Amino acid sequence: MDYELIRSNRRTLALEVTREGRVVLRAPYRATQAQIDAFFTGRRQWLEESLAKVQAHRAAYPEPDAIQAARLKAQALAILPERVAYYGRRMGLNPTAITITGAKTRFGSCSSQGHIAFSWRLMQYPPEAVDYVVVHELAHLVHHNHSGAFYSLVASVLPDHAQRAALLRY
Repeated sequence: MDYELIRSNRRTLALEVTREGRVVLRAPYRATQAQIDAFFTGRRQWLEESLAKVQAHRAAYPEPDAIQAARLKAQALAILPERVAYYGRRMGLNPTAITITGAKTRFGSCSSQGHIAFSWRLMQYPPEAVDYVVVHELAHLVHHNHSGAFYSLVASVLPDHAQRAALLRY
C-alpha cells in the first residue's frame, strides 16, 4: 500500500487517512526507514479499517455535480434559516447573520461577531444531523470553544447529540 511520507521537526510518527482517501505518514527527520516501515506495518489493520470507512462515506456522499449542488444550495437557503430560528427561540439565542457557503471541510462555523455560516453540503445528511449542526453553532454564540459547558448547553437541547454528531463522521 502506498503512502505519502512527510518528514518534519516532530517527535513521533503519525498515520492519517485524509477525506480524499490518501494515506499520509508523518515522521521526524531522525526516523529511519526501518522504523517507519515497522510503524506502518503495525498499523495496517487500523489503516484498512479507516480506508474502508472513508470509501464507504465517499460512496454514500459523493461530490455533487452542478445541478445537485444548486438543488442542495436551494434546500439550505430554505431550511437552515428556519431551523436556526426554531432552535434559536428554544435556546434564547439569535445570530447576527446566517450565510450559506460551499465549504468542504466544515459543516458550520460561528464568528466572534455572532455570524453563523453553514455549508450547503450539510443538506446531504439526515435532518437529525442538520439539527445537530444548527444547535452546535448556536451554542458557540455563548461558548466560543468546545468546553464541558458548551456540550452541556448542546445536551440541554439535544440529549442525543453524540448520536447525531456520529451521523456526520466516517
